[in-house]
Amino acid sequence: MKFEEFKYGLPTKNFIIKKGNFLIEKLKNASSFEEANKAFKSFEKYKSKIYTLFTNVSVHFTLDVRNETYVKNNDKMNELSPICAEINTRFNEILVKSKFRKELEEKYGSYLFKMLELSLKTFKPEIMEDIVKEGNLVNEYTKTMSSLTIEYKGKKYSLSMAGKFLESLDREERKTVGKAIHEKVLEVKDKVEDIYDQLVILRDGMAKKLGFKNYVELGYANMGRTDYTSKEVALYRQQILESVTPLCKKLERARRKRIGISSPYFYDNAITYKDGNPKVKGEEKVLVAEAEKMYKKLSKDTGEFFVFLQENHLLDLTAREGKSGGGYMTYFPDYQCPFIFSNFNGTSGDVDVLTHEFGHAFQAYCSKKIKPSAYQSPTMESCEIHSMSMEFLAYPYMDAFFDNSKKYRFAHLTDAIMFLPYGVAVDEFQHFVYENPNCGVKARDEKWLEIQKKYQPYLSNKGSELLESGARWIRQHHIFQSPFYYIDYTLAQVCAFQFFNWDVKNHEKTWKRYVKLCKLGGKYPFQELINKVHLKNPFVSGTVKKTIRPLVKYLKENTID
Repeated sequence: MKFEEFKYGLPTKNFIIKKGNFLIEKLKNASSFEEANKAFKSFEKYKSKIYTLFTNVSVHFTLDVRNETYVKNNDKMNELSPICAEINTRFNEILVKSKFRKELEEKYGSYLFKMLELSLKTFKPEIMEDIVKEGNLVNEYTKTMSSLTIEYKGKKYSLSMAGKFLESLDREERKTVGKAIHEKVLEVKDKVEDIYDQLVILRDGMAKKLGFKNYVELGYANMGRTDYTSKEVALYRQQILESVTPLCKKLERARRKRIGISSPYFYDNAITYKDGNPKVKGEEKVLVAEAEKMYKKLSKDTGEFFVFLQENHLLDLTAREGKSGGGYMTYFPDYQCPFIFSNFNGTSGDVDVLTHEFGHAFQAYCSKKIKPSAYQSPTMESCEIHSMSMEFLAYPYMDAFFDNSKKYRFAHLTDAIMFLPYGVAVDEFQHFVYENPNCGVKARDEKWLEIQKKYQPYLSNKGSELLESGARWIRQHHIFQSPFYYIDYTLAQVCAFQFFNWDVKNHEKTWKRYVKLCKLGGKYPFQELINKVHLKNPFVSGTVKKTIRPLVKYLKENTID
C-alpha cells in the first residue's frame, strides 16, 4: 500500500475501552500459560492497530499544521492517548504479576519485564488529564513555531526554507536573513517561554503524583533507561567538557581563519569555507535518484529497501509552508513500514537526512519481525547509533552528491564533533530546569547562557538579540516535545565515531557489525546492546578521548584551507 492509501482516522473511545477491557479480562482469567500467551499476543495486535492509526494522524499533522482536519484529529488523539495508557498499564500490571510469568519470561526474556515494570511507574489514572494538557501544550508550541515565516526578495519562506541563506557567500544576505529569522522568533519568544513554563510545572506535578522526587526521574523512566542514571550521564558530560570542548576551540579558530572572519557574528556560524559550503548537485529528485544508486551499491538489502520507500511514497522531504520543521523517521506497525519526514532546503543537510533518517528506517526494516514488539526498537540512544553511523558509512559515495566530496566529509565530521558540546549543554539545561521547576523564565535564559559558555565558549552570539538573551533553546523542539531526549544523540555519536574509525580500516567487517546491530533491534538495554557488537561504552572514563583521537588524525590528513 502507498502512504496515501493508509487508513486515516482514529479508533473510537468505545473501541479502545471495550476491546482493551476484554483483553484485560482474558489475561486475568487465563488458566494456563497458553491462554495467557494468547491474550498477550492479542493485546499486541490491539496496540499495533491503535498505534498505526495514531501515527498516521501525527504524520499528517506535521505535513500541514494549518489543515483544520489534521489539527482537530491530532488534538483528539491527545485526548485518547491517556485512555490507551491507562488500559496498557492495567494489562501490564496483570502481566508482571501473572502466575505464568516464569513461562512468559522463558519465552520472551527478562528484559521485557524490566521494561514493563519501569513503564508501570510512569502512569496512574490521576495524571490522565495532565497528559492531555501536556499534549495540547506541545501541539501549541509546534503550531506556533511551524507557522513562522519571513519575506525575502518578494518571496515568503518558512524558517526551515530560509535556512539555506545562512550559508550564502554574500555576508549581507546572511545578515539580512539571519536577523529576519531571529526577529521572527523573538515575536513569539514570550508566548513560547510561557508554554514551556506551563509544561515544566505540569510535568513536575505529574512526577510528584507518581511518587518521583522530580521530573528528572520520571523523564528517565519515560525514556526507558533501565541501565544508567543521571549520575552516569553527568560523568559522561564531564568527558565531553574535558576531551571535546578544547578540540572544538581549535576547530573554531581554524574555521575563522579559513573563512577570513576573525570576529564573526551569529550569521557567520554556518559558514565552513571562504569559497562556500559544500553544494549539493541538485534538488530532491536528483538527490533521491543518487541515493537509490548509493544504497544499491552498499548492499542488496539497502537497495531493495530504498526502492520500496520510493514506490510506496514513504518519503516527504522538501520544506514548504505549513509543514512542521525538523526531520524524523516514524513507523507504521500494521503495515510494517517506516516513513521519513524532512525539510530539504538546498544545503548539505539534505544529504545528511538521506543517510541519517534512512539509518533509522533500515533498522526498523531489519527488526520488523522481532516479537514481541517491545523488542523491535531499542531505547533512543541506541536508535541514534543506526542513523548516525549510516552517515559515515555513506562517505565513500559522496562524489555523487557533491562537486567536492572531500569538503563535505571534512565539514560533516567537524560538525559532528562540534555537536557534542551543544548536545550535552541541552541535556545539562534540562536537568537544571526540572531540578528547579519554579525558577522562572529569566533564570532559565540566564542558565542557558551559563551552560553554553561552559561547553561552547567559542560560539558567537554577537548580533542577535535572541541569542544574547539566552533564548536559543526555544528553537530546540526536543526540549518541549521529548524531555531528556537529547543526550541520546551524543552517546550515539560517540558510538558512530567508532563505526567510522572501523570503516576506515575494514569496510566489509564494519558493515557486518552494523547490520548485526540493526537486527538485534531492542532485545537488550543500551550498554548490553553495544557490547554485543564490541562498541566501547561512552560511560566508561577515557572512551570519549580514545574515540576522538583517530578523528583528529583524519581531519589533519584531510584539511582543506
